[in-house]
Amino acid sequence: MHPAPPDPRPLGEDLVASLRAAGCVFAEEEAAVLRESAASPAALAALVARRVAGEPLEQVVGWAQFGAVRVPVEPGVFVPRQRTRLLVEVARAAVPAPSTVVDLCCGAGALGAAVAAALPGPLELHAADVDPVAVRCAERTLAPVGGQVHLGDLYDALPARLRRRVDLLLVNAPYVPTGAIALMPPEARLHEPRTALDGGADGLDLHRRVAAGAPEWLSPGGVLVLETSEEQAPGTVAAVRAAGLAAAVVTDPDLDATAVTGRRDDRGDVL
Repeated sequence: MHPAPPDPRPLGEDLVASLRAAGCVFAEEEAAVLRESAASPAALAALVARRVAGEPLEQVVGWAQFGAVRVPVEPGVFVPRQRTRLLVEVARAAVPAPSTVVDLCCGAGALGAAVAAALPGPLELHAADVDPVAVRCAERTLAPVGGQVHLGDLYDALPARLRRRVDLLLVNAPYVPTGAIALMPPEARLHEPRTALDGGADGLDLHRRVAAGAPEWLSPGGVLVLETSEEQAPGTVAAVRAAGLAAAVVTDPDLDATAVTGRRDDRGDVL
């Protein structure tokens, strides 16, 4: 006996109502994305069923829009957050014309691709992540801009020749305290890798490791741009300053976003 095909009915208001009943706050917008991504009514019904069951919209449709960049997103990969767009603006202001850019903890490669699109002139772009699924997505994302993607833990993944050559170091490392993961929306805690969420007891384990290693990789005048939260910004700043970098905090209330920068001086010394 063959299983019944998916119900092809959710095409109009029924689709929006189904999404809203499942807790989707932006049901109308999500309905439009689902319709765009489905090749037939039956395919649309199958996508809706996955979304209503709790899968992140981006994993369901296979892509995420991040500024001007459309990023491939496979099931199980970290979904780019819109607040991370702040790092693109901070990077443009801090290093207007970098030669070498590294996107560390790159996920699907959204941040590196967006920065490459926003900055003028050619640049050498590298990205790295510990998650093989993320690396696979990032390779697809960054191939059009010539980016190289590496699998591994933080700086261990990078080619040794990049030491003291990185003008712009972009990092969206996990910063959720371990105890707070259980309080995250099910979309994140059930469908994204723990390695992309868990920042340790206070959420700053990775920030301290990133900051401590940054001086070895930044060029003279190079800048670290690190996403954090408003509550954790003082701890992130302390980690950056402990590494000898000049730290500053940037916030964007509209995006509910916070970033910390750390800069080497022009001689390549720590400050």
